[in-house]
Amino acid sequence: MFNRIAVLTAIAALALAGTSLAGNGNGPDKSSSSITLVVLSDGAAIASASSAPSYGDEVTFDVSTTATDHPYVNLKCFQNGSLVGEAWEGFFDGALGDRTLTLWSPQWSGGAADCTATLSKRTKHGWQELASTSFSVSA
Repeated sequence: MFNRIAVLTAIAALALAGTSLAGNGNGPDKSSSSITLVVLSDGAAIASASSAPSYGDEVTFDVSTTATDHPYVNLKCFQNGSLVGEAWEGFFDGALGDRTLTLWSPQWSGGAADCTATLSKRTKHGWQELASTSFSVSA
């Protein structure tokens, strides 16, 4: 699944309970955004809220934002402080990809990792973070 990531680099991972809210930083506009991990099993969401992702699992995210119609999620995973995977995925109709990420990469051959997912929007000044959450992936 991660082979399709010429644009995306590698993985995603997140341990299930973390939603962050943030304004968009544009003055009186009170937009809000959130991102929540969803661990998948055979393409379906796992019902248990205590289900944390493991190496090799597929994940997606529930995202919500009033700041943009074209939100992106950037995932970064680290082992012992070294980046072992990164992926970008558009979470809007018409974006490339299927919003599903597999927790592995050529640089990540196994083991636990610490990951952060950031919900962002593109601006004329670069990427603006709307919400983020951090999670652990088990071995």
